[in-house]
Amino acid sequence: MNARVSRRRTRKQASANRHRHSNPPSREQLRRENERLLRENEDLRRKVAEHERQIADAERQVADAEEQIADLERQLAARQKNSTNSSKPPSSDGMAGKSRQRGRRKKSKRKVGGQKGHPGHHRPLAPPEQVQEVRPVLPVECKHCGESLPQKPEQMRTVGEVQRHQVTELPPIQPHIVEYQCPKVVCPACGEGTRAPLPEEAQGDFGPQLMALIAYLTIYCRMPRRVVEAFLEHVLGISMSLGSTQKCWEQASAAVAQPCQELEQQLKNEPVLNSDETGWRNSGEKRYLWALVARNFVFYTVAKTRSSAVLIHLLGAVFAGILCSDRFSAYFKYHKGLSQLCWAHLKRNILGIQDFAKTTDAQRFCRDALALYARLFRLWRKFQGSLIDRDQLILRSIPLQKR
Repeated sequence: MNARVSRRRTRKQASANRHRHSNPPSREQLRRENERLLRENEDLRRKVAEHERQIADAERQVADAEEQIADLERQLAARQKNSTNSSKPPSSDGMAGKSRQRGRRKKSKRKVGGQKGHPGHHRPLAPPEQVQEVRPVLPVECKHCGESLPQKPEQMRTVGEVQRHQVTELPPIQPHIVEYQCPKVVCPACGEGTRAPLPEEAQGDFGPQLMALIAYLTIYCRMPRRVVEAFLEHVLGISMSLGSTQKCWEQASAAVAQPCQELEQQLKNEPVLNSDETGWRNSGEKRYLWALVARNFVFYTVAKTRSSAVLIHLLGAVFAGILCSDRFSAYFKYHKGLSQLCWAHLKRNILGIQDFAKTTDAQRFCRDALALYARLFRLWRKFQGSLIDRDQLILRSIPLQKR
């Protein structure tokens, strides 16, 4: 029964299909169908364009967010830099950024102070010829029986070595004033008087030692003129005006002008020079203090710029020796010959990369580089301590160089 019903339905469906194919749609129906499909296609195009605009906007927002995150990460990394992981000076370690790690990262279990077996370090005694005064300290009575003991050195008898203790003290400070008197001597032949001129060392009101001290306090110690003036009066008992302090400074500067010029001319002939520069304020204006370290002297100069023009002025157009630097671009721009890069700066830069590295590969690279650095300087300290000679130093550093 079900099979007959199914065959009947199949025949009806086949008849309907033949009737449909026998009556194709009219041109008007096709035109309306085509217009409908065109409208649907246009709607789909508008939706796709809208989605593409939304995707583009989202991509721009993601790019802006990534750029902002990268900028914030750079700012955070810059604020976390200190003198141990960058070229910043130790004076910059403070509230402006993350303070550098001092001491061990993990608390040691050892007690504070010298450990057992550690050799003691004491202030050595000065030799007897440098001692200005000897004060004997004598006991009043015997600590065993209470008998009174003699208080004069020639009356007592001693055993063993004398226990020595020295106290270093400043002597009473008072200015040493030299007065030059120039009398007018009458000539026995003509009866006229003649007065001798002051010697060259007595032309000013203050001696060379005092002028050198003023220059040391103002230049090396960077003490203000008024502080120097107060120090001289309250500590040394020398009363000076502010103008006299400045005049002494100028005279000391003029006295060393020629030696400084000779050392400046010698710089270009040195086989090795270490150079560095730092910011320097002069009357509120930004300057740069350059230091060039030779084998036997250190030359300082203050310049308006930090560029290679300073090196050209000091060392000439070409420097024939080895120039050591911290990889600042001015040195590479100037010097094309042999160079030595500062190992301390290199270590701090690697530590900085390790602190801010985001991948394990970068951290592993930094650990390997620091390990090679430590091995190299263990060899260098052995060489400095005469445990190995120079040939052994070079031979044992070749594997580190290849690594």
